[in-house]
Amino acid sequence: MEQVERIGVSVDKNLLGAFDELITKQGYQNRSEAIRDLIRKQLSEQCLGNLKAKAVAAVHLVYDHHSTKLMEKLTALQHSHLLRTICTMHIHLDAHDCLEIIVLKGTVGEINKMAEKMLSQKGVKLGNVNFVCAPGP
Repeated sequence: MEQVERIGVSVDKNLLGAFDELITKQGYQNRSEAIRDLIRKQLSEQCLGNLKAKAVAAVHLVYDHHSTKLMEKLTALQHSHLLRTICTMHIHLDAHDCLEIIVLKGTVGEINKMAEKMLSQKGVKLGNVNFVCAPGP
């Protein structure tokens, strides 16, 4: 079982009230879990500043599926880095546009490089990358 250490924190009454209101809206049962999540988020963001840190990311691409050879290029990119591609999901948005979500695993630098290749393909209309630091051992 995990060791838990109790700490005390001094917080301005108005700030604490706003925090309590926020975490209630978000569905937290108590302050402790909300604070733990804030700490995890901050540690993950710091981790992502290191290009050699292990991470996972979802690459979101919106594109016209009629674009010449775009699907083949995206598939080739994924196959050329097979160990980093965990899975993909293809969603038909309308008669022309599709959303592709590609989950990648590797270092922050490797994922950035591959994601940039995907996002810069001709025919990709919109895209972004959402990172999270890979959990430690």
